[in-house]
Amino acid sequence: MSPAPHAADSHDLIRVHGARENNLKNVNIELPKRRLTVFTGVSGSGKSSLVFNTIAAESQRLINETYSAFVQGFMPTLARPEVDVLEGLTTAIIIDQQRMGADPRSTVGTATDANAMLRILFSRLGKPHIGSPQAFSFNVASISGAGAVTTERAGRTVKERRSFSITGGMCPRCEGRGSVTDIDLSQLYDDSKSLNEGALTIPGYKAGGWNYRLYTASGFVDPDKPIRRYTKKELHDFLHREPTRMKIEGINMTYEGLIPRVQKSMLAKDKEAMQPHIRAFVERAVTFTTCPDCGGTRLTEAARSSKIKGISIADACAMQISDLAEWVRGLAEPSVAPLLAALRHTLDSFVEIGLGYLSLDRPSGTLSGGEAQRTKMIRQLGSSLTDVTYVFDEPTVGLHPHDIQRMNELLLRLRDKGNTVLVVEHKPETIAIADHVVDLGPGAGTAGGTICFEGTVEKLRASGTITGRHLGDRAALKEKVRTPTGTLEIRGADTHNLRDVDVDIPLGVLVVVTGVAGSGKSSLIHGSVAGRDGVVSIDQGAIRGSRRSNPATYTGLLDPIRTAFAKANGVKPALFSPNSEGACPTCNGAGVVYTDLAMMAGVATVCEQCEGKRFQASVLEYHLGGRDISEVLAMPVTEAEEFFGAGEARTPAAHAILGRLADVGLGYLKLGQPLTTLSGGERQRLKLATHLAEKGGVYVLDEPTTGLHLADVEHLLGLLDRLVDSGRSVIVIEHHQAVMAHADWIIDLGPGAGHDGGRVVFEGTPADLVAARSTLTGEHLAAYVRTSD
Repeated sequence: MSPAPHAADSHDLIRVHGARENNLKNVNIELPKRRLTVFTGVSGSGKSSLVFNTIAAESQRLINETYSAFVQGFMPTLARPEVDVLEGLTTAIIIDQQRMGADPRSTVGTATDANAMLRILFSRLGKPHIGSPQAFSFNVASISGAGAVTTERAGRTVKERRSFSITGGMCPRCEGRGSVTDIDLSQLYDDSKSLNEGALTIPGYKAGGWNYRLYTASGFVDPDKPIRRYTKKELHDFLHREPTRMKIEGINMTYEGLIPRVQKSMLAKDKEAMQPHIRAFVERAVTFTTCPDCGGTRLTEAARSSKIKGISIADACAMQISDLAEWVRGLAEPSVAPLLAALRHTLDSFVEIGLGYLSLDRPSGTLSGGEAQRTKMIRQLGSSLTDVTYVFDEPTVGLHPHDIQRMNELLLRLRDKGNTVLVVEHKPETIAIADHVVDLGPGAGTAGGTICFEGTVEKLRASGTITGRHLGDRAALKEKVRTPTGTLEIRGADTHNLRDVDVDIPLGVLVVVTGVAGSGKSSLIHGSVAGRDGVVSIDQGAIRGSRRSNPATYTGLLDPIRTAFAKANGVKPALFSPNSEGACPTCNGAGVVYTDLAMMAGVATVCEQCEGKRFQASVLEYHLGGRDISEVLAMPVTEAEEFFGAGEARTPAAHAILGRLADVGLGYLKLGQPLTTLSGGERQRLKLATHLAEKGGVYVLDEPTTGLHLADVEHLLGLLDRLVDSGRSVIVIEHHQAVMAHADWIIDLGPGAGHDGGRVVFEGTPADLVAARSTLTGEHLAAYVRTSD
């Protein structure tokens, strides 16, 4: 008789009961441990709410609670998710698609510890020896100082002279950024005019305004003298004077030179968040040039002079990582053997995960979402940990079909080491390798949040759910392609790894630019097309917005709505904004009252006065078409489109914006839903909807299928067709075979990644690409289309 199983072996499931985060409707589910579970469902169906906001969030919260209150004070505070029971959790390691920080001093090397190891290596083996690892860091400045230090010892006061010095590797000219900014003074003022004649041409510096009077009434310059006739002292005071407290027109103010003032007020801000006219001014006035002192390497001359086998640390960081791995393999130095082994492992992991084409000096802010996610994976590849839950958010984003196979093998390897792998994914190739599939839906937003199916992939195909029905979808090649109306010429493109590329992009049609990850697609389009006049570029950059931001504020929809309410009721528009005069005084228009509990998670309680409506009671007495402003913000897009389309509430400006939101498949979103609760796919489509209003002839989209379910891809193709049929040219950087098959023209870059890519290996129609099968893309597209026959 076999012995009874040990009690410890009975915990082979993660049990979730009563999950209610975001749009989840009391979800109950049991997930097998040490298996690969894939979560599918249309964009906005609740996948991330279940996997990230419930399971992974609670695991992280419980781990944080094991630390002392002192340590927890330095950690992010996490609230317990809305769920009744969560059992069987293991330590969760989250590998999401959050873009890496765009700080100019953050590079691929600093983000992965590869730079830290190289710095130690050069400080030990570099000739000549110039100092500690800090001497090779472009984030550490060289400083020195000396002075008297007074200390109390045994009741006596002792004075001692102390001096110190730190040798850092930061280039003093560019402060470790690699580039210097020059301000074009001709964009700030017209030097042939005097201040009183309106010389300043900066947005917001209107003659007569406070910004203007600061300079005309300061007494440092003659306001009636043309700027070009200023003396040296006058010009210095006008442009560069340090902040000086003074009385101007009887008011205490701080006078400051024009250049530092403009730098603080405009140039230090995030470009994306600026109003269009200010952004245009900044782009005109500021030029970025490679630092002449360090040649863009960010390092001091001393750091560049210390070499190992003729290679400096700057040379090593500029190498393609696959080449750097070879160079490190050639170093055999017993004194640093453990360091070399760790560095080799990190660099080999880059190559293995398909990022061997990057270099360590690549700024981390320039990585795509998929590249950033794979960079974060590198730490996990050689880990000896087992019984860990790895949580991935669409790990195949930005991957060519050729690379997806490699990613699948990595996921299976993590599982086979005895880990639980949870993956949110839309690609059929990854769904196919799952041990267990959970399908959420049936719709998005309020129409989702329930479990439609759980079981094996075979059973999913036969289940009749939206995912099951679309899993076998294969888009056929177009019968007839459109005829171009012109061409956009690119000549001698050499950004990043491009090799003097000449290519003609046809206009008036749907063009897909494809190729393996790292082949140069983004370099070609963003480097040579995106900056041109009449080109509207929609990239994968994250939408910035607080919990006060919502689709209505982000798209500009709230302005016409406020104006319509104000007109109908004879009051001012500011009353109808929860961020302005109409805000509930108790919660300041947030709808909830936040209580900070230091190291414990803050508590948000619905505001008792406005009951979460965010407005003062008096504002809610004003109506438009029988609805108050809080009821309008609670409407989904489709209902609001109807409401503002006809009758008393007819508002053409609002109706047009709502039409664009419905066009991109966001008809289910509520107008007042906080942006922080939207999924990645929803955010990108919201961005697309706002750009559809821009008057541009050419639209550039960077992987618009990111975060889209197979069923939504059809919807997107319809939208792209409508854009082209309305006379626009659409250029799409994409790996999804359905989009490739639907294109009128394909430009394929390759043949490989990094220095093995950067060339155009095919241009023509999808049918020609399939027939020729001369490239990796051609082979995969042929296999994809063949299965649809």
